[in-house]
Amino acid sequence: MEVTLVRADIGNVKELHAMQVEAFKELLEKYQDFDTSPANETMEKVEARLKQDFTFYYFICIGQQKAGAVRIIDKKENGKNKRISPIFILPEFQGKGIAQKAIRLCEERHGNENWELDTILQEPKNCHLYEKMGYRQTGKTKTVNERLTLMFYEKKGTGEAGM
Repeated sequence: MEVTLVRADIGNVKELHAMQVEAFKELLEKYQDFDTSPANETMEKVEARLKQDFTFYYFICIGQQKAGAVRIIDKKENGKNKRISPIFILPEFQGKGIAQKAIRLCEERHGNENWELDTILQEPKNCHLYEKMGYRQTGKTKTVNERLTLMFYEKKGTGEAGM
């Protein structure tokens, strides 16, 4: 199965927002993180991000089908981390290795070094995915509510992970 990234633009805001809400809906119901969940973000927030010159949104595609999307924050500053926030795969495409392939493609496009992201500590599959991809826990966490804690990760370079 070939995974490709297709750059999204301001004309895709409604579609991106609808996909994001769909992909994160189950986690929002589970963790009740109404202030921080991408499922609860407004279309205006997605639109504002699309307008940032350091934000790159990509649809994650399988053939002609859009299976999800990823936002890369890349200020193109030497030594500064690039950030994945958020990445999501629609429920019907989950568990097929698509996110892993998409992350590799993002790293190829934006450089293999100095990445960061965060994920839900209580979601072991997510943590496993990032650790398998070479991301290491920074030791930093953020408690969102009694159900949800964010775990922060970074990836320094190809093959070597830093703290």
